[in-house]
Amino acid sequence: MQSEKALLAINPRAGQNVTKIPDVVSVLSAAGWETEVALKQYGGQSIEMAREASEDGHDLVIGYGGDGTVNQVVNGIMRAKKPGKSVVGVIPGGTANLWAGDIGVPTEPVKAALALVNSEVRRVDVGRVEVSSVSFPENIESQRTPQNGKKAKKRARKQVGSRVRNHFLLMAGLGFDAEVMRHAPKPLKYRLGPLAVGLTVAQKLPDHQTFPIEIRGVGESGESDMIWQGEALQVIIGNTRRYAMVLETTPEAYIDDGVLDVCIIVGGDPVSTMQQVGSLLLRHKPHNTTSQYFHGSHLEIKVPASVPMELDGSAVKLKDYVSKEDYELIGQVEDSSQVMVSYRFDALHKALPMAFPCTYNEELFQHPRRHKKLDLEQEEEHKASNIGDKKKDDPAQTELQEATERAISQPEHSVDVEKEKRQEEIRAELPSLVTSLFENGRKVTVIGKAQHPEKPGTYIVAGTTLNTLTSEQKPTAVIIGNNTEVFDQNGQHILSSAVADIQEGGTMIVEGKRSKLGVIKATRVVL
Repeated sequence: MQSEKALLAINPRAGQNVTKIPDVVSVLSAAGWETEVALKQYGGQSIEMAREASEDGHDLVIGYGGDGTVNQVVNGIMRAKKPGKSVVGVIPGGTANLWAGDIGVPTEPVKAALALVNSEVRRVDVGRVEVSSVSFPENIESQRTPQNGKKAKKRARKQVGSRVRNHFLLMAGLGFDAEVMRHAPKPLKYRLGPLAVGLTVAQKLPDHQTFPIEIRGVGESGESDMIWQGEALQVIIGNTRRYAMVLETTPEAYIDDGVLDVCIIVGGDPVSTMQQVGSLLLRHKPHNTTSQYFHGSHLEIKVPASVPMELDGSAVKLKDYVSKEDYELIGQVEDSSQVMVSYRFDALHKALPMAFPCTYNEELFQHPRRHKKLDLEQEEEHKASNIGDKKKDDPAQTELQEATERAISQPEHSVDVEKEKRQEEIRAELPSLVTSLFENGRKVTVIGKAQHPEKPGTYIVAGTTLNTLTSEQKPTAVIIGNNTEVFDQNGQHILSSAVADIQEGGTMIVEGKRSKLGVIKATRVVL
């Protein structure tokens, strides 16, 4: 993936994600990206950072954190003056990291950065949600007095004044999951990860009740038709398939089909109800006999105001979606379940460019677009094949080629003599050259590698090197290209493509100047 200007939006996560910033930046810098680093200091700040970056012309905005951080980056870019202009990338650093797991991004930050520079851009669907209306009980509405002092006319339905819209990449949830996300302590999540969610489930599970729900499909002209109504424990609106670490909760979902998939977990007797919710949140698939599935591009879902909502694993607040007047009125109702809120969900078809590792299997795409990447040996075979074809098609070229080969094969030919002489000089120099590299070069311990996004045949190798003055391991990213002399441990010249075989934990000796960001453009390397 090519990029000139990137923003790395970081959720510090109690400092856990800060330590790897130099390592990540060195890899991005080696790829030729000018990377700005921004640390989130308060809730929702990543939205503003991403919006400003997109409007300032950043090609790429990277969310370094969990699914909540990625969600904020998505919302920021979708709120920019030109929505969906900047590409969204991810470096996982959260509790669940569902999106990173879905598309095969490594969990280790440096390896994730290497996967990012060797990614391709695909446009994906984005879910959007807003509150379309609020329905109050008639007796409550009739008691409401507007600012002009005149009593309001009786009405059961009041249109919402606030038009706040939020976006989601993975899923939205109405019900028990949002309750869990709202009460799971962040410090506990940072320490225990998914286990913290499980502890909150055990605490809140006995108090959970079913709630009434109506689902309508909305047409392009605004007309709506009832799809389903009844009692539910949980509603999941999926743009992708996984949810709360449950595999394929919405198994038919694709991220490029312009459709949202809905899973409703219906109510039952107390025992089956508790088993269903527990199995859902403890990584089991919903049972088909107690689940309903629907899909559509535009949906309206009506639930009580007491039912919480979450987007991409983060709880949201109803007051952010309705007018101040409506929210205050909801607070005056003794039982908020008497107030019904209608949420409008829309699938925005291919609205956002996302970075996908080149190794991704495209499982979430209804229309895969596979690219076969030739390695250096395949490219050489391809070139040789082309030369052979040209020789067959062009007799003059064939004769010239054969004459050249005969000339080179003659031992008395001056060119061959000079070539042999130079090879002897190189062989004489090799032992001392390799010895010098071992003595003066930098010893790099390899973390991972990736092909350079803009230079065929060039590799970026991420690793660490020892600072001899402080005995500290410092991050580095080594660029090994066609102009780099590569040797094996015996001092023999080898192809630069041999870098592809170097393994994590391996070492190499590197000669070259190191930049302030830890990038070394290698002139010589011993593998």
